[in-house]
Amino acid sequence: MIRMHPRNAWQALPARGYLLSAWPWRALAYLMTGAVAGALTLAVITVAVVLAGALAVVLVGLPLLVLTALVGIPVARLERHRLRLVDRAPAPPRPVRQPYATGPWPWLITRLRERATWRELGHALLFALLLWPLDALVVVFALALPLHLAATPLVMAAYGDGEEAKVLKLWTVTTWPAASGVAVLGLLLLALGGYALGLAAGARAELARVLVAAPREGDPEARVVELTRSRVRLVDAFEAERRRIERDLHDGAQQRLVALTMALGLARLDAPPGPLADQLAKAHGEAGRALEELRELIHGIHPKVLADYGLPAAVADAADRSAVPVDVDLELPGRLPRAVEAAAYFVVREALANVGRHSGATRAEVTGGHRDGRLVLRVRDDGRGGADAAAGSGLTGLADRVSVLDGRLALSSPPGGPTLLSVEIPCEWTDRCA
Repeated sequence: MIRMHPRNAWQALPARGYLLSAWPWRALAYLMTGAVAGALTLAVITVAVVLAGALAVVLVGLPLLVLTALVGIPVARLERHRLRLVDRAPAPPRPVRQPYATGPWPWLITRLRERATWRELGHALLFALLLWPLDALVVVFALALPLHLAATPLVMAAYGDGEEAKVLKLWTVTTWPAASGVAVLGLLLLALGGYALGLAAGARAELARVLVAAPREGDPEARVVELTRSRVRLVDAFEAERRRIERDLHDGAQQRLVALTMALGLARLDAPPGPLADQLAKAHGEAGRALEELRELIHGIHPKVLADYGLPAAVADAADRSAVPVDVDLELPGRLPRAVEAAAYFVVREALANVGRHSGATRAEVTGGHRDGRLVLRVRDDGRGGADAAAGSGLTGLADRVSVLDGRLALSSPPGGPTLLSVEIPCEWTDRCA
């Protein structure tokens, strides 16, 4: 016969030998540490809220109050470790999103946007205001009171000179048989208290799991988080593939066409006048045009100037290629993540192409910079307006690409103009050299 070892306090309660096992002690440790941790949590939250209220007049209290909202994160982490006392199963991990960049500000913004952060704050408040007093009461009634009753004969012998003893400060025991009866009652209550400890600890652990555990598989929140991460991975993979294709075309096919064009040019110089020279001249011209088209194709896939010199240089290059004169005022002293630079560049390039094809504008401008942890771009023209992003302008796909990076794209184009395209993407500087 195979004996199954209990994995948690719930499974241990009906097992034979429960009172002689380690489970009552584990339940006691869980409840006692909960009482201590809950009292400390209440003290920390109270002090933080009081300080935030007192310092609100000097605007220091508001950031402190925002930081107080994060108190649930360490409390939940402690709770996951404490769950091991009454549950052998691994502690549930925290469901988190990775910050869009390194640094304290992106981390803070990401944490405040998570539903898990607010669920953990609710757990911390419930823990501080209600749960830890209940933990303490269970320990008192299930352990302290029975032990006090069981110790009645010892109290009578030590402090009552064998004549009397106070029981719970409610009644007096004056005989040894009565003291012994109270002690037996205390031992019986102590045995029942062992089960009460397991029951209370098991219920507390289940509640804690609901509040601080990760979403179950199939949970809509978990699916949304995983879908967002997969989309970001796809964007990164797509950008890496674009760079690889651009590099292969630049270093392979383009170099061969350059060599072919030079060979045809030399052959034209050596050929005598006649039909052969005419055919060589025609082939040389076709090779030159093919080379120009290939260069434009390579530039459209992923411009080398973007990879080498960054977004300002790439936007300036796009402005030079525009059919409409473009003024560029883009202040970016460093490099941004590759995915952000690529998305921003292709949005600007598509917007300038639309200006040249559809707007009837005489001038356009591209402005922007990096402010408050976000890349901000504005593309404006003085054309006729009436642009619609959903009418095949090519911006719909770019808007989806920007949204993957937690950014947003907005188009304002009233009839008569002007047309303004706005892009905002959260990001931070990288260590890449310009």
